[in-house]
Amino acid sequence: MREWVGLVIRLVSGGVLLVAGAVKLPDPGASVRAVRAYDLLPEAIVPTVGYLLPVLEVVVGALLIVGMLTRGAAGLAVVLYLAFSIGIATAWARGLTIDCGCFGGGGQDPDAASKYPWELARDGVLLLASGWLVLRPRTKLALDNRIFAPITLTPEPVAEHRNES
Repeated sequence: MREWVGLVIRLVSGGVLLVAGAVKLPDPGASVRAVRAYDLLPEAIVPTVGYLLPVLEVVVGALLIVGMLTRGAAGLAVVLYLAFSIGIATAWARGLTIDCGCFGGGGQDPDAASKYPWELARDGVLLLASGWLVLRPRTKLALDNRIFAPITLTPEPVAEHRNES
């Protein structure tokens, strides 16, 4: 049963990351503006983070969906969801009214404060779910099971040695 739960978690967490990254890829400038709106990072690294984040989301999401390098991909997903949660929580605490930029967009949003609790709940659930995969990376229908299948060695028969004197 645990392997089936893991499969569902892989598909949901990976699907969210894949979609979130894929919708940002066509407009990398919007991703940079969304990162900048949080006002958390030094300006010198904002463009790098803005351009690389969607790519990282797509790669981690795809790895989770196919079940490849699951423990590592889930660990990266935990870090991403934690960073997203911290960003949203600090924006809320500082009274910023910005779109989270989670699925594209970003910038000012007058209704943002009412969305923050739901966004934090979503990211918190996804963080915990991804943490499950870090602890239990073996899941159904994963490429890991094919590529990194346990090797079972059959012992060779032991030849009898006769001590003839």
